[in-house]
Amino acid sequence: MPPSENHLRTRPIAVGHLRAFEAVARHLNFRAASEELALTQSAVSRQIQAMEDEIGVPLFLRHTRAVELTSAGGQLLRAVVPALERLDAAVRMVRRSAGRRSVAITTWASFASMWLIPRLEAFQSAHPDIDLRIDASDVRVDLDTADVDIALRYAPVGAVPSTAVRLFGEQLTPVASPWLIRSGPPLRKGADLANFALIEASDGHRTQSLQFLAWRRWLDAYQLQTLEPKRWLYFNYAHQIAQAALTGQGVALARVPLVADSLASGDLVEVLPGMRMDSPLVYWLMVGPRAAERPEIVAFCQWLQAQAAITRVALGEADAPAGPSASSGTPAGPPATRARRRTPR
Repeated sequence: MPPSENHLRTRPIAVGHLRAFEAVARHLNFRAASEELALTQSAVSRQIQAMEDEIGVPLFLRHTRAVELTSAGGQLLRAVVPALERLDAAVRMVRRSAGRRSVAITTWASFASMWLIPRLEAFQSAHPDIDLRIDASDVRVDLDTADVDIALRYAPVGAVPSTAVRLFGEQLTPVASPWLIRSGPPLRKGADLANFALIEASDGHRTQSLQFLAWRRWLDAYQLQTLEPKRWLYFNYAHQIAQAALTGQGVALARVPLVADSLASGDLVEVLPGMRMDSPLVYWLMVGPRAAERPEIVAFCQWLQAQAAITRVALGEADAPAGPSASSGTPAGPPATRARRRTPR
C-alpha cells in the first residue's frame, strides 16, 4: 500500500460527505438521494466513493437496479444518524437564539424543582423577551469556561469565592401532611415522633459531612437520643423527601427554604414549630465573569435577590451582608456543624 494511501486510511474521516452517505443509505438509491440533496447523481456518487477511499472498505454493494449497505456501511450508519440529528438540533437551537437575549442557569435538581421553577413565571411575565435555560445537575460547572451565566450553589461560608452573593441561610424542621396529623396519633412534643415513620436524606447516614441532614442529629439536640420511630424512610433527593411527606407517608426533616411554599399554602405543616435547627449550609448566587454586565443577567439577578428576600422572611432572618463573609443569619438554635465535602441534592 502506498504511504499516502496508508495515511489516508488512518486519519479521522472528513465529515463533508456524511449527508450524502446518510441519504443514500436511507433511500438505497443514488438518484433519490441526489434529488433530496439538490446535487447531481454523479456528485453524490463521487462523495460516496471518496468516503470509501478514506475508510478503505466498500460501504455499498452496487447492483444494476438497487443499492445495498455492506456490513461496514451499516455499522457506520448507526453512528452517523444520531450524530447528524444532534448536529441539526444544535443548529436549530443556535438559529432560534440568534439575536435573542437569554440567561443560562446551573443549579441542583431539588432546588430547581422546589424553589426556582415555581417562581419563574413571575420573571417571565415581567421579561417576556428573555429566554431561560435551566441546567439542573449535581455536577458543578466552571463558570469561567462553561456556557452558563449564573450558578445557584449550596455551600458553607468559606467554600465560595468572594464575589458570591448570599441569598439565604437554612434551617431544618419536622414537617408532615395535615392529613397525617389529623388522622394519626397526637403529635404535640418531640417524644410523640416515636409513633410515626420518620423520613430523611439517605446521605445523612452514609456521608459524614451530611450528618446535619439526619434525624439523629436533631433528636440528639433535643434530648431524644433513645427515640425509635415506627419505621425509617430514606430518599436521595430533597424533593423526594418532601413528596413523601406531602402524601402522608411520615414526618420529614425538611429544609425550610425548599418547603416554605408548601408550608405557606398549608400543604405541609410544621409539626414542632419551636424546634427548628440551623444548617451549616447557605444558598449562593454566583455570576460568570463574562456575563455580569449583560442587561438580562442584571435583571435576572435583581429579580432573584428580591425572591430571596421573601424566603428570608419565611426563615425569620434579618437582612445580613450579602457576601460570603456574612454570618448565617439564622435564628438561634442548636449549634450547626460544618459541612466538608459533598453537596446534598
